[in-house]
Amino acid sequence: MASVAAAIAGVLTASAGVGSVSADPGVVLGAGSGIVFDNESGCSLTAIGHDNAGRLVGLTAGHCAPTGSRVGAEQALRAGVIGTVAFSDDGDYLDFAVLQLDASKVTPVRTIGETTVAGIGGVPGPGTMVCSDGRTSGRSCGVVWGELEGTSINQYCSQPGDSGGPVVVGDRLVGMNQGRLTGLGPIDFDVPCTGGANPVHSPAYFQPIQVILDVIDRAGGVGAGFRPI
Repeated sequence: MASVAAAIAGVLTASAGVGSVSADPGVVLGAGSGIVFDNESGCSLTAIGHDNAGRLVGLTAGHCAPTGSRVGAEQALRAGVIGTVAFSDDGDYLDFAVLQLDASKVTPVRTIGETTVAGIGGVPGPGTMVCSDGRTSGRSCGVVWGELEGTSINQYCSQPGDSGGPVVVGDRLVGMNQGRLTGLGPIDFDVPCTGGANPVHSPAYFQPIQVILDVIDRAGGVGAGFRPI
């Protein structure tokens, strides 16, 4: 894994040099796509769309990379840098990041695999079935158990690399996947997920997307007024 991460960082660093990496105007990105950063991390895209200034914008988890990091597409590394992290809270607040993407390189789509994002939905209550999609686990669904410290606890699969992935009800984006619980206070229940088809694992959690969008709107700048394509 370390050698792969180093290779990713190397490609993104090299792409900063003139003529070192050829541009690819056909990089397809949508909710659930794998994205990589020059800090050697890999995460998943929550959604892609435009802000109120017409910029092409993506969202992902804040702990994935700091502000200013360069972004690449995991399935199209030779395209080089396709954007930058315009803002990241570094996982210290709501755990979100805003990506400003290069519209000359990226083709945004509503559907990746089994996941379609066609709009924004409200916070799903207990008993609601939600689905997430990530670069590691792929598509996984589970019931919402309830709320804990502002996040929604549920039973879909979340593994390293799935952070930032979309949480949907139908084709409505309702949340951003941010990880899984490994314990609560003195109680340890760290049962890793082994794949989307296995429901026996520790619960996962997500931040309701409207909470994140409200904060972005109040801050202004890149991402304000974000709407999925």
